[in-house]
Amino acid sequence: MNTTQLLLRQTRRHFFQDCRVGLGAMALGSMLTRDGLLGAESTENSKNPLAPKKPHFTPRAKNVIFLFMAGGPSQLELFDPKPKLQQLDGQVIPESYVENQRFAFIKKDARLLGTRRKFDQHGASGQTVSECLPHIASISDDIAVLKSLRTDSFNHGPAKFFLNTGSSRFGRPSMGAWITYGIGSEASDLPGFVVLQSGPRGPRGGSPNWGSGFLPTTYQGVPFRGKGAPILNLENPAGIDVARQGEFIQAVNDFNRIRLADTSDPEIATRIAAYEMAYRMQSSAPELMDITDETQETIDLYGADPSTPSFANNCLLARRLVQRGTRFVQLYHTDWDHHGNPDTELNGTLDKVCKEVDQPAAALVKDLKRLGMLDDTLVIWGGEFGRTPQGEPRDFLGRDHHIEAFTMWMAGGGVKPGISIGKTDELGYFAVEDQIHVHDLQATILHLMGLDHLALTFRFQGRDFRLTDVGGHVVEKLLV
Repeated sequence: MNTTQLLLRQTRRHFFQDCRVGLGAMALGSMLTRDGLLGAESTENSKNPLAPKKPHFTPRAKNVIFLFMAGGPSQLELFDPKPKLQQLDGQVIPESYVENQRFAFIKKDARLLGTRRKFDQHGASGQTVSECLPHIASISDDIAVLKSLRTDSFNHGPAKFFLNTGSSRFGRPSMGAWITYGIGSEASDLPGFVVLQSGPRGPRGGSPNWGSGFLPTTYQGVPFRGKGAPILNLENPAGIDVARQGEFIQAVNDFNRIRLADTSDPEIATRIAAYEMAYRMQSSAPELMDITDETQETIDLYGADPSTPSFANNCLLARRLVQRGTRFVQLYHTDWDHHGNPDTELNGTLDKVCKEVDQPAAALVKDLKRLGMLDDTLVIWGGEFGRTPQGEPRDFLGRDHHIEAFTMWMAGGGVKPGISIGKTDELGYFAVEDQIHVHDLQATILHLMGLDHLALTFRFQGRDFRLTDVGGHVVEKLLV
Protein backbone atom coordinates (compact mmCIF):
# COMPACT_ATOMS: atom_id res chain seq x y z
CA MET A 1 0.00 0.00 0.00
CA ASN A 2 1.56 3.35 -1.01
CA THR A 3 1.57 6.54 1.04
CA THR A 4 -1.41 8.05 -0.77
CA GLN A 5 -3.66 5.02 -0.26
CA LEU A 6 -2.73 4.81 3.42
CA LEU A 7 -3.50 8.48 3.96
CA LEU A 8 -6.74 8.07 2.07
CA ARG A 9 -7.96 5.28 4.33
CA GLN A 10 -6.98 7.14 7.48
CA THR A 11 -8.69 10.40 6.54
CA ARG A 12 -11.82 9.18 4.71
CA ARG A 13 -13.98 8.65 7.81
CA HIS A 14 -13.10 12.02 9.34
CA PHE A 15 -13.55 13.82 6.03
CA PHE A 16 -17.12 12.69 5.52
CA GLN A 17 -18.08 13.36 9.15
CA ASP A 18 -17.58 17.10 8.92
CA CYS A 19 -17.75 17.60 5.11
CA ARG A 20 -15.07 20.30 5.31
CA VAL A 21 -12.21 20.80 2.91
CA GLY A 22 -9.13 22.26 4.62
CA LEU A 23 -5.36 22.15 4.46
CA GLY A 24 -5.33 18.37 4.92
CA ALA A 25 -7.55 17.83 1.89
CA MET A 26 -5.46 20.26 -0.11
CA ALA A 27 -2.34 18.27 0.84
CA LEU A 28 -4.13 15.08 -0.15
CA GLY A 29 -4.95 16.63 -3.52
CA SER A 30 -1.31 17.46 -4.04
CA MET A 31 -0.30 13.88 -3.27
CA LEU A 32 -2.96 12.50 -5.58
CA THR A 33 -1.66 14.71 -8.36
CA ARG A 34 1.91 13.58 -7.68
CA ASP A 35 0.88 9.91 -7.94
CA GLY A 36 -1.11 10.47 -11.14
CA LEU A 37 -4.45 9.69 -9.46
CA LEU A 38 -6.11 13.09 -9.66
CA GLY A 39 -8.42 14.01 -12.53
CA ALA A 40 -10.59 12.11 -14.95
CA GLU A 41 -7.77 11.83 -17.44
CA SER A 42 -5.75 9.63 -15.03
CA THR A 43 -7.67 6.49 -15.95
CA GLU A 44 -9.71 5.35 -18.93
CA ASN A 45 -12.49 4.17 -16.61
CA SER A 46 -13.07 7.63 -15.15
CA LYS A 47 -13.97 9.33 -18.41
CA ASN A 48 -17.38 10.97 -18.54
CA PRO A 49 -19.80 8.14 -19.45
CA LEU A 50 -22.06 10.68 -21.18
CA ALA A 51 -19.35 12.04 -23.48
CA PRO A 52 -20.32 11.91 -27.18
CA LYS A 53 -19.50 8.60 -28.88
CA LYS A 54 -19.30 7.60 -32.51
CA PRO A 55 -22.50 6.07 -33.88
CA HIS A 56 -22.50 2.89 -35.94
CA PHE A 57 -23.06 4.90 -39.13
CA THR A 58 -23.86 8.46 -40.18
CA PRO A 59 -27.03 9.51 -38.33
CA ARG A 60 -29.99 11.34 -39.82
CA ALA A 61 -30.88 12.89 -36.44
CA LYS A 62 -28.85 14.21 -33.50
CA ASN A 63 -31.63 14.55 -30.93
CA VAL A 64 -35.05 13.09 -30.12
CA ILE A 65 -38.12 14.79 -28.65
CA PHE A 66 -40.78 12.19 -27.83
CA LEU A 67 -44.22 13.65 -27.09
CA PHE A 68 -45.80 10.73 -25.23
CA MET A 69 -49.59 10.91 -25.03
CA ALA A 70 -50.13 8.68 -21.99
CA GLY A 71 -53.36 6.69 -21.99
CA GLY A 72 -53.82 5.84 -25.65
CA PRO A 73 -55.22 8.51 -28.04
CA SER A 74 -58.15 7.37 -30.15
CA GLN A 75 -56.95 7.09 -33.73
CA LEU A 76 -60.59 6.80 -34.84
CA GLU A 77 -61.38 10.28 -33.52
CA LEU A 78 -58.11 11.89 -34.65
CA PHE A 79 -56.45 10.39 -37.75
CA ASP A 80 -58.22 7.32 -39.14
CA PRO A 81 -61.87 7.90 -40.18
CA LYS A 82 -63.90 4.85 -41.22
CA PRO A 83 -67.13 5.41 -43.23
CA LYS A 84 -68.07 1.73 -42.82
CA LEU A 85 -67.83 2.08 -39.06
CA GLN A 86 -70.25 4.98 -39.29
CA GLN A 87 -72.71 2.82 -41.24
CA LEU A 88 -72.55 -0.03 -38.71
CA ASP A 89 -72.76 2.21 -35.65
CA GLY A 90 -74.60 0.36 -32.86
CA GLN A 91 -74.32 -3.10 -34.41
CA VAL A 92 -72.48 -6.01 -32.78
CA ILE A 93 -69.05 -6.49 -34.28
CA PRO A 94 -68.70 -9.64 -36.43
CA GLU A 95 -67.36 -12.65 -34.52
CA SER A 96 -64.46 -13.05 -36.95
CA TYR A 97 -62.86 -9.89 -35.60
CA VAL A 98 -62.87 -10.80 -31.92
CA GLU A 99 -62.73 -14.59 -31.62
CA ASN A 100 -59.11 -14.64 -30.43
CA GLN A 101 -58.91 -11.15 -28.92
CA ARG A 102 -58.53 -9.99 -25.32
CA PHE A 103 -59.70 -6.63 -23.98
CA ALA A 104 -59.19 -4.62 -20.82
CA PHE A 105 -62.90 -4.00 -20.12
CA ILE A 106 -65.34 -4.71 -22.95
CA LYS A 107 -66.80 -8.08 -23.90
CA LYS A 108 -66.53 -9.63 -27.34
CA ASP A 109 -70.13 -8.72 -28.21
CA ALA A 110 -69.58 -4.99 -27.65
CA ARG A 111 -71.29 -2.82 -30.24
CA LEU A 112 -69.48 -0.78 -32.85
CA LEU A 113 -69.17 2.96 -32.28
CA GLY A 114 -68.92 5.40 -35.15
CA THR A 115 -67.05 8.63 -34.52
CA ARG A 116 -68.89 11.92 -34.03
CA ARG A 117 -65.91 13.90 -35.31
CA LYS A 118 -65.45 15.60 -38.67
CA PHE A 119 -62.36 14.97 -40.79
CA ASP A 120 -60.75 16.86 -43.64
CA GLN A 121 -57.67 16.61 -45.81
CA HIS A 122 -54.93 19.16 -45.19
CA GLY A 123 -51.91 20.57 -46.97
CA ALA A 124 -50.46 19.60 -50.32
CA SER A 125 -49.99 16.09 -48.92
CA GLY A 126 -53.70 15.68 -48.18
CA GLN A 127 -53.14 14.26 -44.69
CA THR A 128 -56.42 13.29 -43.01
CA VAL A 129 -56.79 14.96 -39.60
CA SER A 130 -59.91 15.57 -37.52
CA GLU A 131 -61.34 18.84 -36.25
CA CYS A 132 -59.87 17.98 -32.83
CA LEU A 133 -56.34 18.87 -33.95
CA PRO A 134 -56.44 21.98 -36.18
CA HIS A 135 -52.87 23.06 -35.35
CA ILE A 136 -51.38 19.64 -36.05
CA ALA A 137 -53.39 19.66 -39.28
CA SER A 138 -51.49 22.82 -40.21
CA ILE A 139 -48.16 20.91 -40.20
CA SER A 140 -49.49 18.05 -42.35
CA ASP A 141 -46.79 18.57 -44.95
CA ASP A 142 -44.05 18.27 -42.31
CA ILE A 143 -45.14 15.04 -40.63
CA ALA A 144 -45.30 11.36 -41.46
CA VAL A 145 -48.44 9.67 -40.12
CA LEU A 146 -48.10 5.98 -39.20
CA LYS A 147 -51.57 4.36 -39.17
CA SER A 148 -50.66 0.70 -38.80
CA LEU A 149 -48.82 0.39 -35.50
CA ARG A 150 -49.28 -2.73 -33.39
CA THR A 151 -48.25 -3.55 -29.84
CA ASP A 152 -48.39 -6.63 -27.59
CA SER A 153 -49.84 -5.39 -24.28
CA PHE A 154 -53.38 -4.12 -23.69
CA ASN A 155 -53.00 -2.66 -20.18
CA HIS A 156 -51.43 0.74 -19.61
CA GLY A 157 -48.40 -0.05 -17.46
CA PRO A 158 -47.11 -3.02 -19.49
CA ALA A 159 -47.89 -1.25 -22.79
CA LYS A 160 -45.94 1.84 -21.73
CA PHE A 161 -43.02 -0.32 -20.67
CA PHE A 162 -43.19 -2.17 -23.99
CA LEU A 163 -43.07 0.96 -26.10
CA ASN A 164 -40.39 2.61 -23.98
CA THR A 165 -38.19 -0.37 -23.12
CA GLY A 166 -39.10 -3.15 -25.56
CA SER A 167 -40.44 -5.35 -22.75
CA SER A 168 -43.81 -5.41 -20.97
CA ARG A 169 -42.03 -6.06 -17.65
CA PHE A 170 -40.32 -3.25 -15.82
CA GLY A 171 -36.57 -3.29 -15.30
CA ARG A 172 -35.28 -3.01 -18.87
CA PRO A 173 -33.43 0.09 -20.13
CA SER A 174 -35.61 2.73 -21.73
CA MET A 175 -35.13 4.03 -25.25
CA GLY A 176 -33.54 7.26 -24.02
CA ALA A 177 -31.14 5.25 -21.87
CA TRP A 178 -30.16 3.01 -24.80
CA ILE A 179 -29.52 6.01 -27.04
CA THR A 180 -27.39 7.91 -24.51
CA TYR A 181 -25.53 4.67 -23.75
CA GLY A 182 -24.90 4.24 -27.47
CA ILE A 183 -23.85 7.75 -28.50
CA GLY A 184 -23.64 9.82 -25.30
CA SER A 185 -24.76 13.43 -25.20
CA GLU A 186 -23.51 16.79 -26.44
CA ALA A 187 -24.77 18.63 -23.35
CA SER A 188 -21.92 19.57 -21.03
CA ASP A 189 -23.98 21.01 -18.19
CA LEU A 190 -27.35 19.25 -18.56
CA PRO A 191 -28.39 15.58 -18.51
CA GLY A 192 -28.34 13.61 -21.73
CA PHE A 193 -31.88 12.32 -21.12
CA VAL A 194 -34.54 14.60 -19.59
CA VAL A 195 -38.18 13.84 -18.73
CA LEU A 196 -40.90 16.52 -18.52
CA GLN A 197 -44.41 15.78 -17.25
CA SER A 198 -47.80 17.51 -17.49
CA GLY A 199 -51.44 16.63 -17.02
CA PRO A 200 -53.47 15.64 -13.95
CA ARG A 201 -51.08 12.89 -12.82
CA GLY A 202 -47.97 10.98 -13.79
CA PRO A 203 -48.03 8.15 -16.34
CA ARG A 204 -48.93 4.66 -15.15
CA GLY A 205 -45.80 2.63 -14.54
CA GLY A 206 -43.86 5.68 -13.38
CA SER A 207 -40.09 5.99 -13.44
CA PRO A 208 -39.26 2.56 -14.99
CA ASN A 209 -40.53 4.11 -18.24
CA TRP A 210 -37.42 6.29 -18.30
CA GLY A 211 -35.12 4.09 -16.21
CA SER A 212 -31.73 2.68 -17.15
CA GLY A 213 -32.54 -0.92 -16.17
CA PHE A 214 -29.32 -2.93 -16.08
CA LEU A 215 -27.35 -0.16 -17.84
CA PRO A 216 -25.32 2.16 -15.58
CA THR A 217 -27.65 4.61 -13.86
CA THR A 218 -26.00 7.61 -15.51
CA TYR A 219 -28.13 6.83 -18.58
CA GLN A 220 -31.53 7.02 -16.87
CA GLY A 221 -33.90 9.90 -17.58
CA VAL A 222 -33.77 12.87 -15.21
CA PRO A 223 -37.24 14.31 -14.42
CA PHE A 224 -37.39 18.11 -14.41
CA ARG A 225 -40.13 19.86 -12.46
CA GLY A 226 -42.19 22.58 -14.13
CA LYS A 227 -42.32 24.84 -11.08
CA GLY A 228 -39.83 25.82 -8.40
CA ALA A 229 -36.39 24.21 -8.42
CA PRO A 230 -36.05 22.14 -11.64
CA ILE A 231 -34.63 19.24 -9.62
CA LEU A 232 -35.14 18.60 -5.92
CA ASN A 233 -32.12 19.11 -3.68
CA LEU A 234 -30.15 20.84 -6.43
CA GLU A 235 -29.69 24.05 -4.44
CA ASN A 236 -26.99 24.39 -1.79
CA PRO A 237 -28.03 24.29 1.87
CA ALA A 238 -27.75 27.47 3.90
CA GLY A 239 -24.17 28.45 4.65
CA ILE A 240 -22.59 26.61 1.70
CA ASP A 241 -21.33 28.95 -1.01
CA VAL A 242 -20.34 28.04 -4.55
CA ALA A 243 -16.61 27.88 -3.83
CA ARG A 244 -17.02 25.58 -0.86
CA GLN A 245 -19.43 23.38 -2.79
CA GLY A 246 -16.91 23.06 -5.61
CA GLU A 247 -14.10 22.12 -3.24
CA PHE A 248 -16.29 19.47 -1.59
CA ILE A 249 -17.27 17.90 -4.91
CA GLN A 250 -13.67 17.87 -6.13
CA ALA A 251 -12.52 16.11 -2.96
CA VAL A 252 -15.32 13.52 -3.06
CA ASN A 253 -14.61 12.80 -6.71
CA ASP A 254 -10.93 12.34 -5.96
CA PHE A 255 -11.85 9.59 -3.50
CA ASN A 256 -14.23 8.08 -6.06
CA ARG A 257 -11.59 8.05 -8.79
CA ILE A 258 -9.19 6.13 -6.61
CA ARG A 259 -11.92 3.59 -5.86
CA LEU A 260 -12.80 3.42 -9.56
CA ALA A 261 -9.19 2.65 -10.44
CA ASP A 262 -9.29 -0.27 -7.99
CA THR A 263 -12.66 -1.77 -8.97
CA SER A 264 -13.56 -0.54 -12.51
CA ASP A 265 -17.17 -0.36 -11.25
CA PRO A 266 -19.17 1.70 -13.80
CA GLU A 267 -21.49 2.91 -11.03
CA ILE A 268 -18.56 4.81 -9.53
CA ALA A 269 -18.00 6.55 -12.86
CA THR A 270 -21.71 7.37 -12.76
CA ARG A 271 -21.32 8.83 -9.28
CA ILE A 272 -18.40 11.01 -10.37
CA ALA A 273 -20.30 12.28 -13.41
CA ALA A 274 -23.42 12.92 -11.29
CA TYR A 275 -21.55 15.08 -8.77
CA GLU A 276 -19.93 17.11 -11.51
CA MET A 277 -23.16 17.44 -13.49
CA ALA A 278 -25.13 18.52 -10.41
CA TYR A 279 -22.56 21.21 -9.69
CA ARG A 280 -22.76 22.60 -13.23
CA MET A 281 -26.56 22.34 -13.27
CA GLN A 282 -26.89 24.65 -10.29
CA SER A 283 -26.47 27.48 -12.77
CA SER A 284 -27.50 25.87 -16.08
CA ALA A 285 -30.86 24.38 -14.99
CA PRO A 286 -32.44 27.59 -13.63
CA GLU A 287 -31.32 29.43 -16.77
CA LEU A 288 -32.84 26.71 -18.94
CA MET A 289 -36.18 26.79 -17.14
CA ASP A 290 -36.55 30.58 -17.39
CA ILE A 291 -38.46 30.91 -20.65
CA THR A 292 -39.04 34.64 -20.11
CA ASP A 293 -35.91 35.28 -22.18
CA GLU A 294 -37.76 33.96 -25.24
CA THR A 295 -39.46 36.47 -27.53
CA GLN A 296 -43.14 37.11 -26.99
CA GLU A 297 -43.71 35.83 -30.52
CA THR A 298 -42.20 32.47 -29.56
CA ILE A 299 -44.14 32.23 -26.29
CA ASP A 300 -47.35 33.02 -28.15
CA LEU A 301 -46.53 30.45 -30.85
CA TYR A 302 -46.50 27.70 -28.22
CA GLY A 303 -49.34 29.16 -26.16
CA ALA A 304 -46.95 29.03 -23.21
CA ASP A 305 -47.29 30.87 -19.89
CA PRO A 306 -44.05 31.33 -17.92
CA SER A 307 -46.01 31.53 -14.66
CA THR A 308 -47.91 28.24 -15.02
CA PRO A 309 -46.52 24.74 -15.72
CA SER A 310 -48.03 23.19 -18.85
CA PHE A 311 -47.43 20.95 -21.81
CA ALA A 312 -46.90 24.12 -23.85
CA ASN A 313 -44.08 25.22 -21.54
CA ASN A 314 -42.59 21.74 -21.73
CA CYS A 315 -42.55 21.78 -25.54
CA LEU A 316 -40.65 25.06 -25.46
CA LEU A 317 -38.30 23.65 -22.82
CA ALA A 318 -37.72 20.59 -25.02
CA ARG A 319 -36.53 22.85 -27.84
CA ARG A 320 -34.26 24.70 -25.41
CA LEU A 321 -32.85 21.40 -24.14
CA VAL A 322 -31.92 20.06 -27.57
CA GLN A 323 -30.42 23.45 -28.42
CA ARG A 324 -28.11 22.89 -25.45
CA GLY A 325 -27.16 19.39 -26.57
CA THR A 326 -29.48 17.13 -24.57
CA ARG A 327 -29.80 13.95 -26.61
CA PHE A 328 -33.27 12.65 -25.67
CA VAL A 329 -36.20 14.63 -24.25
CA GLN A 330 -39.43 12.85 -23.38
CA LEU A 331 -42.65 14.69 -22.56
CA TYR A 332 -45.47 12.76 -20.86
CA HIS A 333 -48.95 14.27 -20.98
CA THR A 334 -52.00 12.63 -19.39
CA ASP A 335 -54.88 11.78 -19.69
CA TRP A 336 -55.84 10.12 -22.98
CA ASP A 337 -57.67 7.13 -21.47
CA HIS A 338 -61.20 7.72 -22.79
CA HIS A 339 -63.44 4.88 -21.61
CA GLY A 340 -66.72 6.79 -21.31
CA ASN A 341 -66.87 7.87 -17.68
CA PRO A 342 -67.85 11.49 -16.90
CA ASP A 343 -64.20 12.64 -16.94
CA THR A 344 -62.86 10.16 -19.52
CA GLU A 345 -65.13 10.46 -22.53
CA LEU A 346 -64.81 11.23 -26.22
CA ASN A 347 -66.66 14.55 -26.20
CA GLY A 348 -65.62 17.38 -23.89
CA THR A 349 -62.79 15.48 -22.18
CA LEU A 350 -61.17 14.63 -25.51
CA ASP A 351 -61.60 18.25 -26.63
CA LYS A 352 -59.84 19.43 -23.48
CA VAL A 353 -56.78 17.21 -23.76
CA CYS A 354 -56.50 17.85 -27.51
CA LYS A 355 -56.54 21.60 -26.86
CA GLU A 356 -53.74 21.19 -24.29
CA VAL A 357 -51.36 19.52 -26.75
CA ASP A 358 -52.45 20.55 -30.26
CA GLN A 359 -50.98 24.05 -30.51
CA PRO A 360 -47.75 23.33 -28.57
CA ALA A 361 -46.94 20.14 -30.52
CA ALA A 362 -47.44 21.91 -33.84
CA ALA A 363 -45.49 24.93 -32.58
CA LEU A 364 -42.54 22.72 -31.67
CA VAL A 365 -42.27 21.46 -35.25
CA LYS A 366 -42.70 24.98 -36.67
CA ASP A 367 -40.16 26.45 -34.25
CA LEU A 368 -37.55 23.77 -34.93
CA LYS A 369 -38.07 24.29 -38.66
CA ARG A 370 -37.65 28.07 -38.58
CA LEU A 371 -34.50 27.71 -36.45
CA GLY A 372 -32.99 25.20 -38.88
CA MET A 373 -33.13 22.44 -36.26
CA LEU A 374 -35.85 20.15 -37.62
CA ASP A 375 -33.53 18.35 -40.04
CA ASP A 376 -31.51 16.86 -37.18
CA THR A 377 -34.18 16.71 -34.46
CA LEU A 378 -36.59 13.76 -34.53
CA VAL A 379 -40.04 14.56 -33.13
CA ILE A 380 -42.39 11.69 -32.21
CA TRP A 381 -46.05 11.97 -31.13
CA GLY A 382 -48.21 9.11 -29.84
CA GLY A 383 -49.25 6.85 -26.97
CA GLU A 384 -48.89 3.25 -25.87
CA PHE A 385 -51.84 1.89 -27.92
CA GLY A 386 -55.07 2.99 -29.61
CA ARG A 387 -58.81 2.56 -29.00
CA THR A 388 -61.26 -0.12 -30.14
CA PRO A 389 -63.83 0.35 -32.93
CA GLN A 390 -66.33 -0.95 -30.35
CA GLY A 391 -67.72 1.40 -27.75
CA GLU A 392 -67.87 0.77 -24.02
CA PRO A 393 -71.32 0.35 -22.47
CA ARG A 394 -71.02 3.34 -20.13
CA ASP A 395 -72.93 6.57 -19.64
CA PHE A 396 -70.85 8.55 -22.13
CA LEU A 397 -69.03 7.83 -25.40
CA GLY A 398 -65.84 5.84 -24.86
CA ARG A 399 -63.61 3.14 -26.29
CA ASP A 400 -61.46 0.38 -24.78
CA HIS A 401 -57.71 -0.21 -25.22
CA HIS A 402 -56.75 -1.52 -28.65
CA ILE A 403 -53.42 -3.12 -29.60
CA GLU A 404 -54.03 -4.27 -33.18
CA ALA A 405 -53.90 -0.86 -34.87
CA PHE A 406 -53.10 2.65 -33.69
CA THR A 407 -51.63 5.87 -35.05
CA MET A 408 -48.52 7.94 -34.31
CA TRP A 409 -46.76 10.68 -36.23
CA MET A 410 -43.13 11.66 -36.65
CA ALA A 411 -41.32 14.67 -38.08
CA GLY A 412 -37.80 15.84 -38.86
CA GLY A 413 -34.58 13.91 -38.28
CA GLY A 414 -34.51 11.98 -41.55
CA VAL A 415 -38.25 11.25 -41.69
CA LYS A 416 -39.95 11.68 -45.06
CA PRO A 417 -42.46 14.55 -44.64
CA GLY A 418 -46.05 14.67 -45.83
CA ILE A 419 -46.61 10.92 -46.12
CA SER A 420 -49.02 8.44 -44.61
CA ILE A 421 -47.82 4.88 -44.01
CA GLY A 422 -50.08 1.90 -43.34
CA LYS A 423 -53.74 1.19 -43.70
CA THR A 424 -56.38 -0.43 -41.51
CA ASP A 425 -59.45 -2.44 -42.52
CA GLU A 426 -62.88 -0.87 -43.06
CA LEU A 427 -63.65 -0.93 -39.32
CA GLY A 428 -60.22 0.27 -38.23
CA TYR A 429 -59.60 -2.99 -36.39
CA PHE A 430 -56.56 -4.62 -38.02
CA ALA A 431 -53.64 -3.22 -39.98
CA VAL A 432 -53.94 -4.56 -43.51
CA GLU A 433 -51.04 -2.72 -45.12
CA ASP A 434 -47.49 -2.00 -43.89
CA GLN A 435 -48.01 -3.19 -40.32
CA ILE A 436 -45.46 -1.60 -37.98
CA HIS A 437 -44.75 -3.46 -34.75
CA VAL A 438 -43.45 -1.48 -31.78
CA HIS A 439 -40.05 -3.17 -32.22
CA ASP A 440 -40.01 -1.89 -35.81
CA LEU A 441 -40.65 1.62 -34.54
CA GLN A 442 -37.81 1.29 -32.02
CA ALA A 443 -35.43 -0.11 -34.64
CA THR A 444 -36.26 2.83 -36.92
CA ILE A 445 -35.69 5.45 -34.21
CA LEU A 446 -32.30 3.93 -33.41
CA HIS A 447 -31.46 3.82 -37.12
CA LEU A 448 -32.23 7.52 -37.51
CA MET A 449 -29.83 8.18 -34.62
CA GLY A 450 -27.07 6.26 -36.40
CA LEU A 451 -27.46 3.10 -34.31
CA ASP A 452 -27.93 -0.47 -35.54
CA HIS A 453 -30.54 -2.02 -33.24
CA LEU A 454 -28.93 -5.43 -33.73
CA ALA A 455 -25.51 -4.18 -32.66
CA LEU A 456 -26.54 -1.93 -29.75
CA THR A 457 -26.38 -4.56 -27.01
CA PHE A 458 -25.44 -4.94 -23.35
CA ARG A 459 -24.42 -8.19 -21.74
CA PHE A 460 -26.40 -8.93 -18.57
CA GLN A 461 -26.90 -12.20 -16.69
CA GLY A 462 -25.12 -14.20 -19.35
CA ARG A 463 -26.88 -12.92 -22.46
CA ASP A 464 -26.80 -9.93 -24.77
CA PHE A 465 -29.87 -7.69 -24.49
CA ARG A 466 -31.11 -5.06 -26.92
CA LEU A 467 -34.02 -2.61 -27.09
CA THR A 468 -35.82 -4.58 -29.79
CA ASP A 469 -35.41 -7.96 -28.03
CA VAL A 470 -35.44 -10.56 -30.86
CA GLY A 471 -37.51 -8.53 -33.34
CA GLY A 472 -37.52 -5.25 -35.18
CA HIS A 473 -37.07 -4.08 -38.76
CA VAL A 474 -36.30 -0.57 -39.96
CA VAL A 475 -39.31 1.01 -41.67
CA GLU A 476 -37.57 1.99 -44.91
CA LYS A 477 -40.66 3.77 -46.32
CA LEU A 478 -40.36 6.29 -43.50
CA LEU A 479 -36.83 7.41 -44.37
CA VAL A 480 -35.88 10.34 -46.60
